Amino acid sequence: MAHDLVEGSLATTRRRFLSATGVTGAALGLGLWRSGAAHAADPAASVVSAAAAAGGAGGGTGGRTFVGGVFALELDGISAGFSRGIDGGAITADVIDEPVGPDGVARKHIGGVKYEDITVQAGFGMSKGIYDWIKASLDRAAPRHTLTAQTLDAKLNVASERHFFDALISEVVIPACDGSAKDPAYMTVTFAPESTRDTPPSGKSPGAPPKDRQKTWLPSNFKLTIGDLPCSRVNKIEALVIKQGVASTAIGETRDYEKEPTKVEVPNLVITLPESVAKPFYDWHEDFVINGNNGPEAEKQGLLTLLSLDRKQELATISFTNLGIFKLTPEKVESHSDNIRRVKAEMYCEEIKFDYKATWA
Repeated sequence: MAHDLVEGSLATTRRRFLSATGVTGAALGLGLWRSGAAHAADPAASVVSAAAAAGGAGGGTGGRTFVGGVFALELDGISAGFSRGIDGGAITADVIDEPVGPDGVARKHIGGVKYEDITVQAGFGMSKGIYDWIKASLDRAAPRHTLTAQTLDAKLNVASERHFFDALISEVVIPACDGSAKDPAYMTVTFAPESTRDTPPSGKSPGAPPKDRQKTWLPSNFKLTIGDLPCSRVNKIEALVIKQGVASTAIGETRDYEKEPTKVEVPNLVITLPESVAKPFYDWHEDFVINGNNGPEAEKQGLLTLLSLDRKQELATISFTNLGIFKLTPEKVESHSDNIRRVKAEMYCEEIKFDYKATWA
């Protein structure tokens, strides 16, 4: 499955990878690939602050040279920017128990190699190629790419490097929108590779895209439209989890598996709005659910726009095709409470599209 042209240079043993990075097998198994330090709004700022902390703690060349939780990504060999967090990506195998023998011992052996999915937290500062990949996947084109995850030390040298070949996007999570949110939010993208290889670290990371590409998004900066319904006072939209099914098939007598995309699972659109402006939703629910007028002509189209910090630029849009309301629930309010009475509307959706809008200088 090849990768015959690169297998020789990329195939290294697990022990060589761990010794090169100074990481124990137990630490890697417990998820060292998960970010534990990068919490700044700008992933590039995390690298700078982490590097400064490492240099200041040790003093000169005798200081700490490895900083966990600083990650750079490459897409098909081209820099894709910094990620806020990376998780998964282990190389494993099933342990198979054989029947108990005459000596009373159940012998064990391992089965085929398994390459776990890798999950990446992506803001709006990644390369356009990442968002084009997301868009094409939700368009059901299911493209494959090679994703490379690099762990960086304090001086932005590559401390470890892992390549994920012929990867498909298996899940995209668009974070919840909330009018009261104050902290930045990030998309979570999961990739399912057909094979994974480690390479000895070498050289420096090419770095993040220019600072003007480090787009930060607050969950309170959004705009929603659903047909002709009043949506300007929608204050919450639940997270959207879009899953691409992936089937694995063994290849001949090898220990490798081929992965193919299957069904795309489209989530419901769930929103919350004040009860005082919800009458058009109640009217739609009564006609659609109770009266049974729920044909395609009664479904609605929706558009969610994610806006920049100053709300002047569109970062991305998520479009919803053929929305149908099926549940409308008033939220619980304590008696004599001064809280605004709100209702939650739940709608099925037949198809979701993603389009990256941010422009780079």
